[in-house]
Amino acid sequence: MSYEEVRGYFKKQGLEDRIQVLNESTATVALAAEALHINPASIAKTLSFMVGGKPILVVMEGSARVDNHLYREFFHVKAKMMTYAQLQEYVGHEPGGVCPFAVNEGVDIFLDESLKKHATVYPACGSDNTVIKLTLEELKKYSGFKEWVHVTKESAE
Repeated sequence: MSYEEVRGYFKKQGLEDRIQVLNESTATVALAAEALHINPASIAKTLSFMVGGKPILVVMEGSARVDNHLYREFFHVKAKMMTYAQLQEYVGHEPGGVCPFAVNEGVDIFLDESLKKHATVYPACGSDNTVIKLTLEELKKYSGFKEWVHVTKESAE
């Protein structure tokens, strides 16, 4: 159901036709990059956390990993990923399709600095086989993000 909500959201923005529905899974960064024939860093992965009982999403470059020290420094709590049940209840998306679009009310969205080196990125669109190519400016506009954060380290890949 969440893909339909994301599609509806982008339809209102006039961008529905830019969503790519793939035959391959895009549920992980590696699968998405393979399906799109792009560098994994260009995937905009969205991770979900609970901070003081409140849901947040952090969108970061696909090859970046959460740096626990930086995360704690910014959010003042240890990084704690949402459970499957929490993800559905608080965010409205399922694993593999989590994105910063058409989320439930009350979810704060943060964009990680790791995204700034990319002119375009590919976030999911609410399911494990959908993506949309957005410029960084479009991601900022359509995600409704609260602020930029620096909570990642680059992968040693």
